[in-house]
Amino acid sequence: MANITVLGGGTWGVALALLLDSNGHNVTVWSALEKEINDLKDNHAHKGLPGAVIPDSLSYTLDPETAATDKDLIIMAVASSFTRRTAKVFAPFIKDGQKIVTVAKGIEEETLMTQTQIVESEIPNAILAVLSGPSHAEEVSKMLPTTVVVGCEDLNNAECIADMFMRDVFRVYTSTDVLGIELGGSIKNVIALAAGISDGLGYGDNAKAAIITRGIAEMSRLGTAMGGKEATFAGLTGIGDLIVTCDSMHSRNRRAGILIGQGKSMQEAMDEVQQIVEGVYSAKAAKALADKYDISMPIVEQVNLVLFENKSALQAFNDLMGRERKNEIAK
Repeated sequence: MANITVLGGGTWGVALALLLDSNGHNVTVWSALEKEINDLKDNHAHKGLPGAVIPDSLSYTLDPETAATDKDLIIMAVASSFTRRTAKVFAPFIKDGQKIVTVAKGIEEETLMTQTQIVESEIPNAILAVLSGPSHAEEVSKMLPTTVVVGCEDLNNAECIADMFMRDVFRVYTSTDVLGIELGGSIKNVIALAAGISDGLGYGDNAKAAIITRGIAEMSRLGTAMGGKEATFAGLTGIGDLIVTCDSMHSRNRRAGILIGQGKSMQEAMDEVQQIVEGVYSAKAAKALADKYDISMPIVEQVNLVLFENKSALQAFNDLMGRERKNEIAK
């Protein structure tokens, strides 16, 4: 039995809290939002997880010091755009060697840092890991079969963290390719916006399959150029996560893309989805990384033009289809 704190009361943080509680761990949920904590305590439910019952065994706190003290594991589950702010708040209370696993997916636009890199820059005395893979919170909260990867530079620490999550409905692999895992988890959100846009335009399965396949090519080109392992992008946090995010209505990125394809603006789409659309926040960073490493990422480029330059979704798709002929396996 471990003492674990989940930072963030959103759908993913609460779904993981439910899983860990069912594994017999002592789980505390922290949030900076008092209303979020009160809703969980008073209603024993989360509006984003229909049908999930919040057990009495979960504990709650609004105090960072309480949340960080005497914990075997801290899970950074706030939205990626709030990771640095949260890490700054917790930094004074983190002991040397504290294990922290990030579960958000995103690249910081200003610094081009991944989530673990952000946390490490603010909390350098911690041991950092990442958990990622095809894992919609709605399904995890219902204990539907799910498989993910825990990445840490020290494999022993990855295995220790994986053991806390592992159970019959939640299979956890391990890896030392932290960078590859995080790049896959972040860039797939941008590709999922493109898949949703294709759906919104009324295109079919052929178009979506092309976006997924060529999206993997873009992700792999950039990831390996930055030092990630090619096999990672063919695994759960590459093609696995991309498939589920591009094809499921649980995916907020796909839903936002559908609305954009139907003619709504980026802001109108995000307002209608009513959740943080991580791909919007990673799109500029992904394009900046492509430029920095001189990597061709035409899908990412067109998504940026649609999101931030008012290019029509139809024209963006036509421009992708009309590109010069290429050798499929050429770098």
